Amino acid sequence: MGKLTVGALRAVLAVVLAGTAGVQVLMVWALFTDPEDGALPLTPLRVITVLGMVAAQVALVCVWRLVAMVRRGTVFSHAAFRYVDGVIGAIVAASLLWFAVTVLNAPGQREDPGVTVIMGGIGLAILGVALIVLVLRMLLAQAVARDVEATRMQAELDEVI
Repeated sequence: MGKLTVGALRAVLAVVLAGTAGVQVLMVWALFTDPEDGALPLTPLRVITVLGMVAAQVALVCVWRLVAMVRRGTVFSHAAFRYVDGVIGAIVAASLLWFAVTVLNAPGQREDPGVTVIMGGIGLAILGVALIVLVLRMLLAQAVARDVEATRMQAELDEVI
């Protein structure tokens, strides 16, 4: 991965991390200062929003660490699994939070249940992303196993020579 690519990715990650932190501060502030005055239960939605931002931040930090490992050439190691698992966990958490928003929104959609069905579909799509990352984790596991095997074979070859 080139320096320009790593720099651009880190810049994007930093901006998104700062943005989510700003939204979190505003949402926590709104939890304690704004009275509820809407058809939807705003306090649960605000709490879900803050938790969603936490899930996004966990994924961002894990991706940051993985990019650092790629840059150092150490991504094909067992240490990378911790960060990939963090990304998977964050995506699953985001999906569960989306399902909670769907449940909170459903009573207001009795006349048009299609919105709730679409929201449920979006939640399933988010879970699908977690499954894709899980498949990528399995590919990483195969690559790590092959790297370990290649290192072992190189050591044996070095002994023979």
